[in-house]
Amino acid sequence: MLGGVENHSLRRTAAFFDLDKTVIAKSSTLTFGKSFYQGGLINRRAALRTAYIQFVFLLGGADHEQMERMRKYLSELCRGWNVHQVREIVAETLHELIDPIIYDEAASLIEEHHDAGRDVVIVSTSGAEVVEPIGRLLGADRVVATRMVVEDGVFTGEVEYYAYGPTKAEAVRELAASEGYDLSGCYAYSDSATDIPMLESVGHPHAVNPDRTLRREAAARDWPVLAFSRPVRLKQRVAALPVPSRPTLLAAAAVGAAAAAVGLFWLAGRRRSPRPRPE
Repeated sequence: MLGGVENHSLRRTAAFFDLDKTVIAKSSTLTFGKSFYQGGLINRRAALRTAYIQFVFLLGGADHEQMERMRKYLSELCRGWNVHQVREIVAETLHELIDPIIYDEAASLIEEHHDAGRDVVIVSTSGAEVVEPIGRLLGADRVVATRMVVEDGVFTGEVEYYAYGPTKAEAVRELAASEGYDLSGCYAYSDSATDIPMLESVGHPHAVNPDRTLRREAAARDWPVLAFSRPVRLKQRVAALPVPSRPTLLAAAAVGAAAAAVGLFWLAGRRRSPRPRPE
């Protein structure tokens, strides 16, 4: 039994996962920067800036203020993007770009939670058009993600719903109320200190590849710290993780497609510590 996952058969519970640097090794939306450039959605200068933001993401060098500046820049960048074109690009390149960067440890943990009868929920600041297809690949039961305003088939650049910081914790509590989850028996996983409100809202919080602030907080609160370091192609786990058809991916991508730009800045985890051995 991995990382203290227990079977609470008499109560309904869930496991809440951040996505970037927790389930996958990179930013889920930054990864699509080259595809957006090739599709004509961004110019060379924007593509280079996207690459730089990905570099900052990997180093874990962005603080809250920097993230807010990037959110504003990227929200404005996506203004006028065609919804259909964005979801086509995401659907056509999802497997190629995301498949190799799923953490094997995270995929195994998701399976263990399902085996324990627990729902799996992805809660991510990245855009819904990216997070929802990835959630389906992973077999997640629900997804909470950032959504952008769409008018006349294009993105206005305004944020409809921003799944960040305390908003994630609110989403967890709302799901618990609507789905009947006992939060004291629920689990949560994240790499970032911005997700402390989400982590402290459940009975079993876990820090995964944590940033320095979250690592200190986890030590102070005696939260388990996990190290995920083995990306694996989902094809190698096909028996356990069903892969949807392209039409299914296109349908999933239709929701909140513009949030791809907003999710570009999501923070990364940094140092790693040994992962608990299975019980």
